[in-house]
Amino acid sequence: PSSLTPNKNTQTTTSILYCHSSRNGSTMSGSGTGKGKGKGGRGSGKSQSKSSKAGLQFPVGRIGRYLKDRKYASRMGAGAPVYMAAVLEYLCAEILELAGNAARDNKKSRIIPRHITLAVKNDEELNKLLGNVTIASGGVLPNIHAVLLPKKASAGSKKGMSASQDY
Repeated sequence: PSSLTPNKNTQTTTSILYCHSSRNGSTMSGSGTGKGKGKGGRGSGKSQSKSSKAGLQFPVGRIGRYLKDRKYASRMGAGAPVYMAAVLEYLCAEILELAGNAARDNKKSRIIPRHITLAVKNDEELNKLLGNVTIASGGVLPNIHAVLLPKKASAGSKKGMSASQDY
């Protein structure tokens, strides 16, 4: 008989849970009078961007919209724009880091297109990826062919004659 009667602790716990759920505005039927945007008591009601959820700086939602608008495929998964944004963010960070190093080597505090060109052309993998890309106002790598360099005078040669006049 004592097992059939509920004890005081069970009733108190049930009423606390019921009061807590009714305070949040979420009931079992989902039709609460609470505040929010219909999340059913989940979260604080503050919206969070897809970029912040993924921990990225690049706009995941905008990239997803561009992928949908351009119709690259009839269907697109939810992870596709996140992955693409992550790849683009990584590439930009890599290029900016190398361009910042090139700017520091030239004793400049501001990155200009010349520094981006030097960074891309001096990196083997980025040069392969962006080999056919022309950067405006970027210039070219400083390179003088070995044939065009002046020959060093050797100690054993005659001082009056150059090496081309020896017969």
